Amino acid sequence: MDVHDEFVPEETFREFIERMPQVCVETVVERSDGAVLLARRTNEPVEGEWFWPGSRLYKGEHLEDAARRVGREELGLDLTIGDRLGVYEHRWETSAPGPSRHTINIVFRARAATADLSAADVTLDEQHDAVRFAQPENVDESYHEYVRRYAADLLAARDA
Repeated sequence: MDVHDEFVPEETFREFIERMPQVCVETVVERSDGAVLLARRTNEPVEGEWFWPGSRLYKGEHLEDAARRVGREELGLDLTIGDRLGVYEHRWETSAPGPSRHTINIVFRARAATADLSAADVTLDEQHDAVRFAQPENVDESYHEYVRRYAADLLAARDA
């Protein structure tokens, strides 16, 4: 099946997200010291928050390919995709371009080619304006609830 990544007119996309859940793929990029990459969002949902890089899944696109695409397009990184951290459900009251959004998020653990990844290695897209690295055990109440949940699940996966 061909991958359909063509532009969807805003009106059509808005109608879709008003009526149906959207499938997304997110990456939890881990560094050799255990820290994870977070990028600050410049648009809704969660504008101004530190969050995991992610994107919608294109029709015909394999999940792992979508995760690699997120690395290239949002971070300028070639990622090696690891295990799935989990499948999550997000509900957003604000969203671009529509009033709300319901997403089903398939989340992958990933690593960059550079084990000691730094902010200087990352080239952000227009959806993000800064990058930081955080140890999952230090992800506290100052982070979004979904980021806290992924961090807790990542720590549990590491202990398993």
